[in-house]
Amino acid sequence: MVRIFSFLMILVFVAGCATEVERFPGETWDKADAPEDLGFNSEKLALARDYSETIATAAVMIVSDGMIVDEWGETDTKYMTHSLRKSVLSALYGNYVADGTIPMDASMEELGIDDDPPLTEMERKATVRDLMKSRSGIYHDALYESQRMKDLKPTGLIVTPGTHWYYNNWDFNAAGTIFMELTGKDIFEAIVEEIARPIGMEQFEAEDGWYVTGEESIHPAYPFAIDARDLARFGLLMLRNGRWEDRQIIPEEWVYESTRYHSDATLYDVDGYGYMWWVARDFNSFPHYPGVDIPDGAYSARGAGGHHLLIFPDDDLIIVHRVDTYDRENRVSHEEFGKLARLILEARE
Repeated sequence: MVRIFSFLMILVFVAGCATEVERFPGETWDKADAPEDLGFNSEKLALARDYSETIATAAVMIVSDGMIVDEWGETDTKYMTHSLRKSVLSALYGNYVADGTIPMDASMEELGIDDDPPLTEMERKATVRDLMKSRSGIYHDALYESQRMKDLKPTGLIVTPGTHWYYNNWDFNAAGTIFMELTGKDIFEAIVEEIARPIGMEQFEAEDGWYVTGEESIHPAYPFAIDARDLARFGLLMLRNGRWEDRQIIPEEWVYESTRYHSDATLYDVDGYGYMWWVARDFNSFPHYPGVDIPDGAYSARGAGGHHLLIFPDDDLIIVHRVDTYDRENRVSHEEFGKLARLILEARE
């Protein structure tokens, strides 16, 4: 009897110490019966929803522990990504960097990457890693640039590649060209095959993407449309360090490397930047978002007009925010999103 009792006690102890199984959505997202089930206050979340209705918010999703805490708006409507595209491309890079297909320290000259007009001798020394960090020093005209990007472009400045951070669409677009040339794959088909299908995105298709071409550069931009629910799946994949259930979709080492601090982003009034991700770091006088305290280790993908995918790895939390920017009059500022994020975070109990 003593032996049986001891064995039972061991089983109870082991069960009590077992790590809770991480949740992932199936064909559709699971939603908590009440936000309180996931540690949120319903009344305080209502304040966040009420505020979002005073700005141009189109959809919000809040995910914790792999389940929907709350959602509102058109979460199943595909909206433009704008610069969210860059963070998705960064994720695609992971497997090809790991297997050597994309050599991060190869230069533009070594890879045969140029433009019209041609790059200078100094610019040709920029590496793929410099592009991913937005530190190439290549200030060539680029496609799909906002007016602010054009205004801040250090035209006429000659710098050694890797030494100066500037949020540079030339870098991001050329990184897309490099991906396609070295892998032999279309970006949007790769997203479907290597990310969307493995993690069960409900709507995204390769046809949701398109290439923007023009006279400014030979390197096209690669925007696409996606709904909040599928964008949240991508966020959960990143939050889970590139793993989806028992499958490693993106190398864990790449998730860490691409979302850690590499550059000070004061030029854009932001704290830090990684490899095509905005990175929260208490490093300078600028916050990750105005009006809200975002802890170190969090990171975000951002698109013009108010598109945000905000990921908190230490809190198992994701916030997705969408705006109907098909109408160019619709816009949510960083200050407005910062206030909304603060109200959501204040709802945590």
